Amino acid sequence: MKSFTLPDLGEGLAESEIVEWHVNIGDNVKVDQVILTVETAKATVEVPSPYCGKVVARYGNEGDVISIGSLLLEFEEQRETEKPQEKQADAATVVGNVSQQEHHVNVDEFWIGSDQADKPEHMITAMPSTRLLARQLGVDLNGIQGSGPDGLILDTDVYNQCDKPQPEKGVLQEAEVLKGARRTMVTTMTESHHNVAAVTITEEAILAEWPDDEDISIRLIQAIVDACQQEPALNAWFDAETMTRCVHNTVNIGIAVDSKHGLYVPVLRHAHEFSPNGIRQWLDKTVAGIQKRKIRREQLQHATITLSNFGAIAGIYATPVVSPPQVAIVGAGRIIEKIIMRDCQPVAVKALPLSVTFDHRVCTGGEAARFIRALVLHLQQATA
Repeated sequence: MKSFTLPDLGEGLAESEIVEWHVNIGDNVKVDQVILTVETAKATVEVPSPYCGKVVARYGNEGDVISIGSLLLEFEEQRETEKPQEKQADAATVVGNVSQQEHHVNVDEFWIGSDQADKPEHMITAMPSTRLLARQLGVDLNGIQGSGPDGLILDTDVYNQCDKPQPEKGVLQEAEVLKGARRTMVTTMTESHHNVAAVTITEEAILAEWPDDEDISIRLIQAIVDACQQEPALNAWFDAETMTRCVHNTVNIGIAVDSKHGLYVPVLRHAHEFSPNGIRQWLDKTVAGIQKRKIRREQLQHATITLSNFGAIAGIYATPVVSPPQVAIVGAGRIIEKIIMRDCQPVAVKALPLSVTFDHRVCTGGEAARFIRALVLHLQQATA
C-alpha cells in the first residue's frame, strides 16, 4: 500500500483547492496519469500520479481547501504487472517542477480511513475547513467525538458542540471558507493596504468623436499603452525593501476579469505590439478560459499596470487598489451622458469617467496627472 499526499507544486504556497477529481476508488492508475486538478493562487494545476496501481481510498472532496502534505490517495501497488520503466517512474518526482525548497508550514494532519490504532492519541481528525469553522465559532476540537468515518469530525459535530444549529440548505451560511481567487484576493488586498501610499486622481474623456460600435475595451487598452509610453513612471515596479524602482519599456497590462469564482487578472503581455483585432481575440479567448476555470499561473504574472473596467457592471468613479510591485491601476467607470457648452450652446455628449490610483511613494502627482491627461487625449480621438 502506498499513500500520496499533496506535494509542493513549486509555487511557494501552503494550500490548494481541489477543483476536480479525475479518478475514483477502484480505478487502475498509471504513472503520470492526471489524477486531480487543484487551484493555487488563481491558477489551475493538473497533478499526475507518482505510482502505478489501484486506487483503494480517496480523501477530500471537490471544493475542499487542503494543505501541502494532506493525504489524497492510497494505492494498492501492482508489482507483478509493472514494467521496469514503470517502477523507475514510481520513484520519480511527483511534479516535474516541484520546488526542493523547505517550507516551514504547519500542515493539518489528514488521517482519514486509517486504522485507529495508527493514530496518536492527541491527533484531531478533521478537515481543514472544519478546523477553520471551529476557530470561528470558538469550539475546542479536542473535546469532540467525530461522527464521521473513523471518528472524523464533521461540521455538524462542531455546530452541535456549541449548541448552534447547523444552517439548513438554502439558508445563508454564517461561516464560509474562502477559496481560490477569493482567498488570493484577501492576501493581495491586505498587502496593498499595508504597503502602498495610494492616491486616486480622476478625469473624464468626452467621447463625442466615437462611432456607435466602438469597442471600449480595445480603446482603453490602446490608451493605456499610449499613456505609459508618454509617462512611463506609472508603468513600473517598486521594491520598498531595496528602495529600487524598475521602469518598464514594455507594457504588460493586467485586465481585471470578474467571474463566479472570484476576481482574476490575466496579463496581456507586450500590449503595445497587439493590433485591435489581436486584442479582441486575446480578450475573448482569455475570458472563455476563466469561465471554464482553465487558466495557467503564468497567464497571471508580470503585469506592469492594471486596468479595471468596473463600469461594464456599474459605478462611475472608484479608488481601485494597486497590486504591488505595480505602482498604478486604471479604473474605467460607466459611460454617462452629460451636457457641455460648445460655442455657447448646450450639447449632449457621452463621457467616460476615469480613475487612476497610484503609489505616491514612487510616482509624483505631476506624473500621475500627465498620465491621465495622455489617457484622456487618446480616448477622445475618433480612432486610435
